[in-house]
Amino acid sequence: MLRGKALKYGDSISTDHIQPGRYNYLRSNLTELATHAFEDVDSSFISRVRKGDFVVAGKNFGLGSSREHAPIIIKLAGVSAVLAKSAARIFFRNAINVGLPVLICDTDRISDGDDLEVDLESSIINDLSNGVQISFNKIPVVMLDILNEGGLVPYINKYGDYRI
Repeated sequence: MLRGKALKYGDSISTDHIQPGRYNYLRSNLTELATHAFEDVDSSFISRVRKGDFVVAGKNFGLGSSREHAPIIIKLAGVSAVLAKSAARIFFRNAINVGLPVLICDTDRISDGDDLEVDLESSIINDLSNGVQISFNKIPVVMLDILNEGGLVPYINKYGDYRI
């Protein structure tokens, strides 16, 4: 079970919004790069985010260039999952690979600052602030297994291959 607060954003948050290109020189220092996450969308993101919180967005989250560092720095900032109406396919897959769940759901009834509880296995989000329950697309077993190990590399290191 994941628990945290909602940090709410709109539609079309690109990988450039998540990881501003002017900080590309920090790609070898991911901890420092993470301090600039969402800087151009919400300059208070780093001061507001707490371990376990959720990025909640609208349509087309993670569009744009394939910056594999974008989901990494979201996770390093303490975010436990991204909840969005839709997400760019490459961002979605990069996020799973680093152990960051991207949950496709209706985010309209979630407000900034709401307390959320997410059960990845039952595909249910409980908004504890307003009593709303939201379902999300079921995560395929293979992806859930990867997420449970913290990402693709830890999964492969542990099992050597996908176990059926």
